[in-house]
Amino acid sequence: MTLQDIMQRKNIKYLIPIVGIAAVLLSFRYFGPQEDKEAVIFSLIRDALTNVHLQPREMDDALSMEVFNSYLEALDYNKLFLTQGEVDQLSTYETLLDDAFKATNTAFFEMSYGMIIAGIDRSKGIYTKLLASPMDFDKDETVWNTPEREGFARDEAALVDQWRKHLKWRLINRIYEKDRAQQEDAETDPTVELKDFATLEKEAREKELELQNDWYDDLKDLTRTEWFGIYMNAYCETYDPHTSYLAPRQNENFEVSMTGQFEGIGAALKKEGDYITIDRIIAGSACWRQGDLEAGDKILAVAQGAEEPVDVVGWKVHEAIDLIRGEKGSEVRLTVKKKDGSRQIIPIIRDVVELESTFARSAVLDGSLYRDKDGAWSEQWDIDEKVGYIRLPKFYVNFYKESNRNAAEDVKNEILKLKEEGVEGIILDLRGNGGGSLAAATEIAGLFTERGPQVQVKSFQNGTRSKSNKDAKVYWDGPLVVLVNHGSASASEIVSAALQDRKRALIVGAATSTFGKGTVQNMFELDRAVSGPLNELKPLGAVKITTEKFYRINGGTTQLQGVVPDVILPGPYDKIAYGEKEYPNALPVDYIDRATYNEDASWVHNFSTAIANSKKRVSGNDNFGLYEDYANWIAQSEKDTQIPLNYAKYTALQDDIKENTKRFKEIGRMTDSLGIQALPHHLNLFETDSAQADIYQKWFKGLSKDLILSESVQIMMDL
Repeated sequence: MTLQDIMQRKNIKYLIPIVGIAAVLLSFRYFGPQEDKEAVIFSLIRDALTNVHLQPREMDDALSMEVFNSYLEALDYNKLFLTQGEVDQLSTYETLLDDAFKATNTAFFEMSYGMIIAGIDRSKGIYTKLLASPMDFDKDETVWNTPEREGFARDEAALVDQWRKHLKWRLINRIYEKDRAQQEDAETDPTVELKDFATLEKEAREKELELQNDWYDDLKDLTRTEWFGIYMNAYCETYDPHTSYLAPRQNENFEVSMTGQFEGIGAALKKEGDYITIDRIIAGSACWRQGDLEAGDKILAVAQGAEEPVDVVGWKVHEAIDLIRGEKGSEVRLTVKKKDGSRQIIPIIRDVVELESTFARSAVLDGSLYRDKDGAWSEQWDIDEKVGYIRLPKFYVNFYKESNRNAAEDVKNEILKLKEEGVEGIILDLRGNGGGSLAAATEIAGLFTERGPQVQVKSFQNGTRSKSNKDAKVYWDGPLVVLVNHGSASASEIVSAALQDRKRALIVGAATSTFGKGTVQNMFELDRAVSGPLNELKPLGAVKITTEKFYRINGGTTQLQGVVPDVILPGPYDKIAYGEKEYPNALPVDYIDRATYNEDASWVHNFSTAIANSKKRVSGNDNFGLYEDYANWIAQSEKDTQIPLNYAKYTALQDDIKENTKRFKEIGRMTDSLGIQALPHHLNLFETDSAQADIYQKWFKGLSKDLILSESVQIMMDL
């Protein structure tokens, strides 16, 4: 059985069954475990792109040049590590990377890896020397605000000057911000002593040196496999923007983002000097419940239960994370240095850590009372009916265990809670939701409709087929508004398009269209493709590859076009190019036949009234009117411009930006407050969990001032 046969099986999610690939590897020359690992990864990605991708491309010289340019940009985007002479050496491979792809030849990577590591090492000496002395901020010079406009430095002397301008840009901004901050403080506090320019400049250089050293450490923290991943992604991205290789660490982070969960203690870590330090504690996590671990604690050693502690001073953050994370129910013991200098051993029982901001949550929007963060209740303006509100930030999915959260199940439960509260309509908020699970999207659309096709999917292996929701029950048959914006993509567009095509919901958007991602990716774990003597090369990571396109049930597509809302509200990005269509190598628009489905005529007669009334309200609302000015300002700011490095000119530019920022500061926020009512299970939670209470209070506060949400409530009243 070939790898192609394995990959073409239906219902592949995160696994490639184990197959022998010895025949594929016979041509490899074995230099060492790392080189062998790279050759295996290269071979598997080549087979995936060639045999599994929805629209394979011919690997030729033209594609080789695309790969080269993409890799070079990713390798040194700011053009601070390589000189033009070094780039010229790399350019000898510009039209040879197609041959390397076919032969699994990693010689170009070997050459480029040596160059970038040497360039990073060289950079430390450059920025350290430059930041040791004051810079001239009276000199009349500029720098591009977009690094891609800069060319590579012709030699090392020019590279030093490129670094000088780069650092000067960063310094001038920090000096300006500190100076303006102290002046503002002095206006309200006469005891504030204003620092002169020389002092501010010196402090800015000291801070910048600290930040550059952190950046240098982060770059040195990247493993060779992660650098090789950047090279692999140069190949992947020539096929489409969403196909990519994920090195082992990146793959783990992707899984966390898709599920919203991981097993561990629930502490965010950062590097400070030689120490791994607690940056913050995740509310509700194992270490939060244990109570002894605090932000600022330095981790000295890590022990698995009663085993001998491992000294982690000087370790990299990801290495410490590997030790600290572990299975639910197991114990980890952290030896920490507290902020007062004392040492303490803290035992923590690992548990599932949930990133609460990932999950669906709901509230009732009405004219009742809103409790502010100080606990005081205040009267709000009244509306006639209760409106249910569900916020879904991501289409997360149960990939692994029965206990994992699933977006469709959570949204269903939120609907049931809102029904118990007697809501008259529901607003489903998908703003900024970049997508996730196709299966979750299909089921969520089905919560509001009868059983039937919600999306159509096409692959070159299986042709076109419809995907229907499995649960035939309709959980909400009342008025429905779906909120979207430019950032609503992929699975968000599936749900919006299905409900729009069925005439089931009114789509309301602060955008002329949604993002426009109409492709489906599957994850393939490369570890499952190797066995026997190659097991020692694991972990190999995974490849996320575009295997299908999805289409609307009416035969249209969201690819590049997105979903056009029924009610288009003004938005900040209306005047700039945005979305999938701006990506190089985005797959093109095409169409298929209409699926067989029923439209819901129950609410259509109210749609035209709601749309007309919304247009009237928006046209007479000054807050919405401000959006057009804001969109024009954003569009102007997006243009390629040169930033002055003369302090007087820079100050004038930034003062103008600050004035505009003040003008638009409250855009999208109401002067009045929308009534927000917590659900009973929230109130019960607040009694026992102060951290969750604080999270929800902040969320309610934001909702109460949300201009777009307020207009959506008014639209709901017309439905």
